Amino acid sequence: MGKRAFVFPGQGAQYVGMGKAFYENIPVCRDVFGMASEASGLDIAALCFEENDKINVTEYTQICMLTVEAAILKALKEEDICPDVAAGLSLGEYGALLAADVLDWKDTFSLIRKRGIYMQEAVPEGGAMAAVLGLHASAVEEICRKVEGTVSVANYNCPGQIVITGEQAAVSAAGEACKQAGAKRAVPLKVSGPFHSPMLAGAGERLGKALEAVEVKPISVPYVTNVTADYVVDPSMVKDLLRLQVSSPVRWQQSVEKMIRDGVDEFVEIGPGRTLTGFIRKINRNVTAVNIEKMDDFNRYLEKQR
Repeated sequence: MGKRAFVFPGQGAQYVGMGKAFYENIPVCRDVFGMASEASGLDIAALCFEENDKINVTEYTQICMLTVEAAILKALKEEDICPDVAAGLSLGEYGALLAADVLDWKDTFSLIRKRGIYMQEAVPEGGAMAAVLGLHASAVEEICRKVEGTVSVANYNCPGQIVITGEQAAVSAAGEACKQAGAKRAVPLKVSGPFHSPMLAGAGERLGKALEAVEVKPISVPYVTNVTADYVVDPSMVKDLLRLQVSSPVRWQQSVEKMIRDGVDEFVEIGPGRTLTGFIRKINRNVTAVNIEKMDDFNRYLEKQR
């Protein structure tokens, strides 16, 4: 029998109105929003549901995205639908930690509020990111090593899609070099900084300090970390990995391949958008990938489990 993985998206899929139907129709989801608001000192429902400019600002995006993901996760758990494995892309790794019962929920909301602030404040002027399409990862890595300035791989998303990060001039130069080397495109991303770059190591250090006060519980569900694309089995490693994750590449393709090798044949993306579902289908078309973003998705998935 195959295994089910719950996977959680990162920043970029947020939009006004996300999670509203869950909030309005499922009491435990409403409770999650209340918990997140209390832990963060923000009105998360207002940020998620009412027109505002803050939802696309990192320090608010992260707590809003995680709240929606956590609310849907809670709704699934209430129906006794649980994962065999969990993983998440960047911010989404905190959703995986909740699915794996590694961190207290209130602690996690408080932590992610701080993570968003630290990353926003650490953003240096002139930082940028770009998606390189149609070039092998090793070629992109080699180009990043040769380009003058700070540029490195931020995300290994799926075959043919690598994200680079760093100083704007270096990212631009690397993007041009990738196109000359055969990439189809190098698309600048609309982001507020060079995330998953060594340039954000300071934010990771601040997060590490905040993590000192957080209790890490025994890992009840295996989860795969972005940093190594491997399972975390030792709870004492969790804090260090979360600190490093801020400035390390997200090894998403490698993480998915690891889970598939371990017998995962169904991936359930929990939260806004279908980004991870798209990546997983490009990584391996022989596995099932579905997303639960809206109430219709949730109800459809419940029907299939009955």
